[in-house]
Amino acid sequence: MKHIIRRYTDLTRANHWFVAGLFICAGLSGLAIFHPALFFFSNLFGGGQWTRILHPFFGLLMVFGFALLFIQFWHENLWKPIDTQWVRKAPDLIIKGDEDAMPPVGKYNAGQKGVFWLFTICLLLLLVTGFMFWRPWFVDYFPITLRRIAVLVHSLSAIALILGVITHVYAAIWVKGSVHAMMRGTVTYNWARKHHLLWYREIVAEESAAERRMKG
Repeated sequence: MKHIIRRYTDLTRANHWFVAGLFICAGLSGLAIFHPALFFFSNLFGGGQWTRILHPFFGLLMVFGFALLFIQFWHENLWKPIDTQWVRKAPDLIIKGDEDAMPPVGKYNAGQKGVFWLFTICLLLLLVTGFMFWRPWFVDYFPITLRRIAVLVHSLSAIALILGVITHVYAAIWVKGSVHAMMRGTVTYNWARKHHLLWYREIVAEESAAERRMKG
């Protein structure tokens, strides 16, 4: 039996880091536009004018990259009854670090699923509202009151997305082996059994079935 399990393909990992890089660019350029105290971030993009030009394109590319991830992973992030049990037990994990008390989960736990859907909703809101005040292309199609609401929703969605990314990064660092999975694409059998028992059992069952077919 092999000692490692393929968790992510090379294409998936490249797509993930593509989205991550664009998130940094879109986030920093957006912060530069958001408040004068943060305008110094515009120096990273060639000044204020270029920051305003590039920001929406960073956003569009980020949404496109995430859409590819969404198509690949949405079905694995559907909510199940076991996820509700996981949420109820989450305080034991967060406060006491007692992972053994958590119910077994599939490829993603409830926390990861929550972050996935938060990203989906925030990016959808950012996409729609961004078009509504994108100068000079689309802004004239919407009344000023609607544009003001769009700016508010856009800002709140960006804040929620940033907080979600911080949570995502913290959890990846906290659970040893998660960063390696996205860097190299593999995890050990012990890691999978400890953190995602139901997914581990699925992988083992698939490998056993494949071995039986090969033996004929």
